[in-house]
Amino acid sequence: MRRALLTGTLPIGLIIGGLLALPLLSGAAPTPPAPKPPLAYTGYVPEVTETSATLKGGVNPRGTETSYSFQYGTSSAYGSQTPSSPAGTGTQEIKVSQALAGLTANTTYHYRLIAVSAAGTTLGQDRTFATKKIPLKIAITATHNPERFGDRFAVSGTVSGTDAANHWIVLQANPFPYLAGFRTVSVPEVTDATGNFSFPMDSLAENSQLRVATVDLPKALSPVITELVAVRVSFHARPVARHGYERLYGSVRPPEVGAFVAFQWLRRGHRPLNVGVALIRRASSSSSRFSRVLWI
Repeated sequence: MRRALLTGTLPIGLIIGGLLALPLLSGAAPTPPAPKPPLAYTGYVPEVTETSATLKGGVNPRGTETSYSFQYGTSSAYGSQTPSSPAGTGTQEIKVSQALAGLTANTTYHYRLIAVSAAGTTLGQDRTFATKKIPLKIAITATHNPERFGDRFAVSGTVSGTDAANHWIVLQANPFPYLAGFRTVSVPEVTDATGNFSFPMDSLAENSQLRVATVDLPKALSPVITELVAVRVSFHARPVARHGYERLYGSVRPPEVGAFVAFQWLRRGHRPLNVGVALIRRASSSSSRFSRVLWI
């Protein structure tokens, strides 16, 4: 019986019991895969005020110790960065956030999230947000209070907040007994570059509530001030035919028809002594008069 001749190349081994025993191949352990840079996602900004914002995003460390921070500024060059914070070594995305303060109102900011690990640095998307406007506020004062009837006076003050400069405003009044409601009593005036204004007024005929209001948007009203009008009284005395008696008379502006004036005798070192009263009667549409003969 002929034996078949085997041809080809076989690994060297031992023939045991007619079987070919091949040696096991040996070599180095498999090389672990290189760590991957983290993932960074820049989120949107739902929380914004006039001077603050909360930046949000997501970080996946992908198994390597990772930290994150936010870059922000008024352009895509940023210029400011939050302190670095740890994101851990997980393999799932985690939510991260950072609060900002001291921002400028009514301003657009750029921001992005940065994730850093030993495997590399990943930059999140560039996004923007805008801080809110500062609401308008109006403060007012009057040059004198009370005002003497017929005297000129002024209501002045300051509009503060975003858009306070060059803002159109008007003066409004609600006369005594303060039931008619406010109506505009001036022509529109524009605030200066710093929000200041002044309304010169000829006079008030009666006590009035005053306020300043914006003409255009955004609407704003000042606090109400009550401006009192002090009556202007003229007073005269002249002798009459009856010995020892004097006629005391004068005028009151604005008219105070139906009211009374009281006469007092003033003596040095003594308390004022009331010596009589007189009824005020109408004299014209803008004044009233009184007259009384008294023993002096």
